[in-house]
Parts: sequence; structure tokens; C-alpha cells
Amino acid sequence: MADTIRCDVAIAGGGLAGGMIALALAARRPELDVAIVEEGASLGGNHIWSFFRTDLTAEERELVAPLIGHRWEGYHVLFPKRRRLLPDSYHSILSERLDECVRAALPPGRVLTQRRILAVGPAALVLEDGTRIEAPGVIDARGAADLSLLDLGWQKFVGHVVRTTVPHRLDRPVVMDATVEQIDGYRFVYLLPLSADRLLIEDTYYSDSPVLDRAAVALRIAAYATHRGWTIAAVEREESGVLPVTMGGDFQTYWQSGGNRVAKAGVRAGLFHPTTGYSLPDAVRTALFVAGLPTLTAPALHDALLAHARNAWESRGFYRLLDRMLFRAAAPLERIRVFERFYGLAPDLIARFYAGRSTMLDRLRILAGKPPVPIGRAVAAMRETAK
Repeated sequence: MADTIRCDVAIAGGGLAGGMIALALAARRPELDVAIVEEGASLGGNHIWSFFRTDLTAEERELVAPLIGHRWEGYHVLFPKRRRLLPDSYHSILSERLDECVRAALPPGRVLTQRRILAVGPAALVLEDGTRIEAPGVIDARGAADLSLLDLGWQKFVGHVVRTTVPHRLDRPVVMDATVEQIDGYRFVYLLPLSADRLLIEDTYYSDSPVLDRAAVALRIAAYATHRGWTIAAVEREESGVLPVTMGGDFQTYWQSGGNRVAKAGVRAGLFHPTTGYSLPDAVRTALFVAGLPTLTAPALHDALLAHARNAWESRGFYRLLDRMLFRAAAPLERIRVFERFYGLAPDLIARFYAGRSTMLDRLRILAGKPPVPIGRAVAAMRETAK
């Protein structure tokens, strides 16, 4: 006979969004019985998530602090005509730490991994093995819904954590090294120094296509290491991904495509930065938002999270406008000029951009002056109607 598990809140999907909600509820609402279900072998999968200190408020940083494995003061950006050290501190989290912290926060038997989810309803999950998980409130955080409903470009990447034969001598992250050959749109290499002889080398593309040739990119990573004078002793870890860069689309239909009347979080709810594709700040904000709700029953959860996600979508039209200019006004191999110009702006403006909190003056400053794209195409992109 199939098992039935009853709890107060059930979370479908043990990625970043679901894991952060579990941690926030455990910390802020310890009286609640919370269960989380993940199809993979561990929560968080195989990821390294990073963020700037200014992406989060003090309260948000408090929630995420136990997860942080690496911190640096400042970061570099490198372009053909601009090299800069920016002051914002930078933080990284390994997915293994998310798994460890959520397992420690929830009671035994409430973290279910390697369990395939067949169906998610407003108040129940059905697993492939017949187990039914019933809860007054369910949150679906299993990743993207129907992305075809959105107007998208793509940020795609392959990253290798490598061990070098001798110390690499990199003291801070390089968030963008765009001095590399431009291929398949805007290309840059992202570097995280994890120890004296361990380094994440991630080759990234702002591309019109979501197709990712991992083998070809892996060869470019090896060539980049050689160019920098690093001899790779071993590749210890590989991560790849294709993130949506949003230019427009129908938010309401996208939300419904993830399940009618089901509460959602993370990318499934459209909660990610439209330009960077990053979802960590939204995951932390959403987790604290959920923990602060007075009622966590299915209708209340659905309506509150829908309003939360819609507010985020509506407040981010400026970033979708910039994305249209990047993908529609700039020729693919000329997109580098947009980023090179942007990184000449004030550090505080850059920080607010990544945090999704650009002021009106920031927006005017970003758009002021001669655009780094053809003027006619820029005007057409700005006039384009987007939801």
C-alpha cells in the first residue's frame, strides 16, 4: 500500500528556490512541519551560486550567511579597452552546502531525494513510487515552466573547477574577462579563485540560441587556461547551464503554464533577473516573504506568491528593454560594446543594476549619450511593445 505523508508545507523541487524556502521556514517558523522533495541525489544539484553583497539586504544576508563558502573583497572586469577593479564584495555558495544545511534544519524523513514527482496540486504531491504528500500548502519550485511563452535570449555557459599544477595567483574573482575571441554573441570568461591552486573557469555566451556545444566550450576553457599560463592537473567538477534572458512575454500565461492554482517559486514563478538570469537574490527574498505570510494554505500561498512574482515582473520592464537593445539592436559580435560601456559607469549604479534596484537616475544615465549600438535599431528596440 502506498504511503501518505502529511505535513504543513510541501516543497516540490530541492534547488536553490525550494531549499531557501525550507531554510527560511525552519528558521522563522519552526513550529511548521516542512517536507521537500527532489528528484536528484542531493538538494541543489551541481551548482556554484554567487552574488554581490549589495544584491541582498542585511536581513537577507543573515539567512544566506551559513551557506557561504567563499568571500572576496572586490572583483575585476576585463575588456579590450577597459580594465577595472570594482569594490563590491563577492560571495559564492556550493550546492553541497545547501544540501547539508537543509538536511540539518529539517527533521529526519522530511528531505526526500531521488524521488520522482509525477504530479503537483495545490495541496498534494504524488510521487512515482505511489507516495502521496498532503499539506495545506504546496509550493512548486521545480524550475522553468513553458519558456516558449516568453521572448528570450540566452546566457549559456560551461564551467570547470580545475586544480592547477602551481598556484594560479588570482586574488579576486574576474566576473567578466571579455578580452577573449567573440563567438556566438557576447562571450566572456568568468573566474573564481577557490583556493591557491583551485579555480573555476567558466566560458559564457549571451547568445540568440540555447544550443550549447559542451565539448567545443571545454576545449576553449583548456585553451584559455593555457593562454593564462595555467597548467591543469585535474578537472574536479563540471557545471553547465542555459539561463533565460527576458525581453518580454506574457507573464500571466507563463505563470499558469507551471500549474493552475499552484503556488510557485524560483524560475517557475518568473523570479530571476531579466538580464543576468541569476535567481539567488530572488530566491532569498521569496523565502523570507513566504516565511512572513500569516497563512500558508493553498489559496493564500498561491495568491501571495502570484502577486509577489507579478510585482517583480512589472518592476523590471527597464531591464527587458535593455535586453531588447542588446539582442535586437546590437549585432551578435558587437554586443561586447554594450557591456564595455556599462562597466565604465559608477560602481554604485552597477551594484544597483545587479540587485535589480536601478533608480530613475540610474536608468537615465544608462541610456544617456550615444548608444553603443546603431541608433536606428536602438530606437526600434525602445519602441517595441513588450508585456
